[in-house]
Amino acid sequence: VRFMHRVSASREGVSGPTRTIVLNRTQGEDASADLRASEVRFTRFFNSTPMAIAGVDASGRILRTNAPFLSLFSSVVDRDAVDRRVRLDTVVHERDRAAFAEAFEKARQRQADIEPIDTLLPGNEERHIRFYVNAVAEGTGGEGAEESAIVYAVDTTEQKALEGQMAQSQKMQAVGQLAGGIAHDFNNVLTAIIMASDLLLTNHRPSDPSFPDIMNIKQNANRAASLVRQLLAFSRKQTLRPEVLNLTDVLADLRMLLARLVGNDIKLKIDHGRDLWPVKVDIGQFEQVVVNLAVNARDAMPAGGDLAVRTRNVTAEECKSFSYRELTPADYVVVEIEDTGTGIAPDVLKKIFEPFFTTKEVGKGTGLGLSMVYGIIKQTGGFIFCDSEVGKGSVFRIFLPRHIAEARPASEPGEAPAAPVKPAEAAKDLSGSATVLLVEDEDAVRMGGVRALTSRGYTVHEASSGVEALEVFEALGGKVDIVVSDVVMPEMDGPTLLGELRKRQPDIKFVFVSGYAEDAFARNLPAEAHFGFLPKPFSLKQLATIVKDVLES
Repeated sequence: VRFMHRVSASREGVSGPTRTIVLNRTQGEDASADLRASEVRFTRFFNSTPMAIAGVDASGRILRTNAPFLSLFSSVVDRDAVDRRVRLDTVVHERDRAAFAEAFEKARQRQADIEPIDTLLPGNEERHIRFYVNAVAEGTGGEGAEESAIVYAVDTTEQKALEGQMAQSQKMQAVGQLAGGIAHDFNNVLTAIIMASDLLLTNHRPSDPSFPDIMNIKQNANRAASLVRQLLAFSRKQTLRPEVLNLTDVLADLRMLLARLVGNDIKLKIDHGRDLWPVKVDIGQFEQVVVNLAVNARDAMPAGGDLAVRTRNVTAEECKSFSYRELTPADYVVVEIEDTGTGIAPDVLKKIFEPFFTTKEVGKGTGLGLSMVYGIIKQTGGFIFCDSEVGKGSVFRIFLPRHIAEARPASEPGEAPAAPVKPAEAAKDLSGSATVLLVEDEDAVRMGGVRALTSRGYTVHEASSGVEALEVFEALGGKVDIVVSDVVMPEMDGPTLLGELRKRQPDIKFVFVSGYAEDAFARNLPAEAHFGFLPKPFSLKQLATIVKDVLES
């Protein structure tokens, strides 16, 4: 018996029915039954493999293809074209045909290890194709004798998209690390400038000629500090105070502010989703995110338009309906901010979250607004995406994780960060007589801190590192009421210093000052460790306030 097996395919490459013809042969007439059985298996494999395959003759014309080949290139060639022996370079983008011809020539010369060719699908440049060209071994007989090369093709569109996403993620991470490092160094410089300005202001009256100049120095230092905070937000290294919130209440409170910001020419509509899940965010930072996006939307609508703010719940199953590859399936509360402005061009859309990137005129934008928004949302554990069409408008979608409350003990030990100074407390007495150990490796910051606290009546001992601080502590016989220490220092950092001092004096009062976020180092401390925290840059008054508060706590 002889089996003749064929898998048919439509002109578009869709696999058709399988046909097997059985011929009765006299026993012994044909001894190649095993060979024919293997041919049947190969035919099945050839047409069932997901890889597109084509046999090509010496002139580069297609001799035969499998069904996946016709399916992949259905927009370029069909079965009739293959039957007419169309050239294979027809399915190669014109910009890469020279490279393909070079690879094909190597195959004709029986060369091995030919480099694959990455190209685009002709007529659809959003689809990426990779070609592998393999030489046909000499001595091949039978039906494949006229073949010079076997060409394999794979659709790499998804792979290219993932590679682009990975490259963008790595770039944003690298820029974030750079921005965080720069911000930390600038915070030290700005702390010294602000404290020096404060010390000068204490010795000058408002009527002095130099008083306005000193105020100008301090005000511009505070402006620089604001830019640094935006850099820290992008690098996800700022201190957040998350709390469980219902976004309906937050956006309702923001309505009047947003209405004033966008002006009378823009119609503002806030659509609250029903039964919104709670989220855990820093309310101040979230409000900043919404305000920044609203201001950007306003600037994109100089002639007026519509601005819509919408909220709704999105389940993990519904996440699949979005085309965002980075979005991890989970339950989210989504905030959509949509405008009818000028829209964003595709080449610009890829860069909008990068720091210092702006399309505004010189002097009208820092390029840090959207990068700060990106950093805040990422540090909160959420996602932000933008869809835009030139001439129609843009929509920003913020995905915030649903917060599910966990049962906890009534009292749980943990760090005790310093509470912000309330307006009513601003006029309280900030003087004291306690002994302070000030640990700071930046000379200018340390000198300013010593002068600031000494002027308030404190006895201040200074050290430039954690190791030196331990030596000073021992020399004083442990008679230190409070330690104010930087976090990042050579030899011994602040958290290690706290651990060493707690061995000697378990109830030691401690304040960390740092240009980095509190949670960047707090997670490495024991759960029972109590400390205050003062972010850099800080003023003389803020330093005196945190010391006073921790001493009285």
